[in-house]
Amino acid sequence: MKKIGFLFVLLFVFNACKESNQIESEISKIDIDLNVERFDLDFANAETEDLPELKHTYPFLFSERIPDSVWVERINDSLQQELSSEVEKAYSNFDDIQHDIESLFQHLKYYDKTFKVPRVITVTSDVDYRNKTIVTDTIVLISLDTYLGSEHRFYEGIQRFISLNMKRSQIVSDLAASYSEGYIYQTKPKTLLDDMIYYGKQLYFKDQMIPFKSDAEKIGYSEEQLEWAIVNESEIWRYFIERELLFSTDNSLAGRFIADAPFSKFYLELDSESPGRIGQYLGWQIVRSFMKNNEVPFMEMLQMDADEIFNNSKFKPRK
Repeated sequence: MKKIGFLFVLLFVFNACKESNQIESEISKIDIDLNVERFDLDFANAETEDLPELKHTYPFLFSERIPDSVWVERINDSLQQELSSEVEKAYSNFDDIQHDIESLFQHLKYYDKTFKVPRVITVTSDVDYRNKTIVTDTIVLISLDTYLGSEHRFYEGIQRFISLNMKRSQIVSDLAASYSEGYIYQTKPKTLLDDMIYYGKQLYFKDQMIPFKSDAEKIGYSEEQLEWAIVNESEIWRYFIERELLFSTDNSLAGRFIADAPFSKFYLELDSESPGRIGQYLGWQIVRSFMKNNEVPFMEMLQMDADEIFNNSKFKPRK
């Protein structure tokens, strides 16, 4: 009987991989016409007399309430010039990132037939790491000065758990996260589970949209942090269940287990070993389990209620 069960599992995995490969083959054939516009370079190399042309080409980047004198001052500002120089050194070649973005757009087009390729524009934002990527129906902005590398000297005053993801490899992951917000249904979260499933949906969205990225890159963990979460998954789950946290409406739980932080707050000795956002990680595993055990279209799942997903997930933590 054990051999039969094992063979059944192998057959299931084989068929799932075959179906996934077929889908990826179809997606790779979708034509995407993408031209990344380097506003960061255009502005860095501009002279005062170039300002009218820049404003004509990128009108949405210039507020009418800001006089031209401010932009001229910015063009000539030594700190801005240094920032632009660092960006140009790091991103003199953008081909690999453009390829990743094209692949993301192919996946978006496959799952959403109404998707239209937007203008993709790279900018600098005075290292505004809270708004690294901005997405609308027609425009995508990517702040390259927030992706200069985790160890870059510009980030010395930024907490380590934040600067960890201020690197080139996270651009398309952050972009996918920004896009996910337009597809995921979410009522105002009331419980910890609501938050967990929301971010679980977001991470599963990345599974589908950027399958070429590692799980660590999708969630923004180091490989060591991801390994810690995997190894301790069962213990974390037991902690949540024994303390009845899933359906708790205690607002402090989001800060302990969902929000970006240097570590998750179990109030145990292991806290300093744990990565932050462990509730997001668990939500991801619950959503993955739901999709594995239910024949529900991916985009339809994004609209489902958190309780329904959890109750039908058959989730069991890894031991």
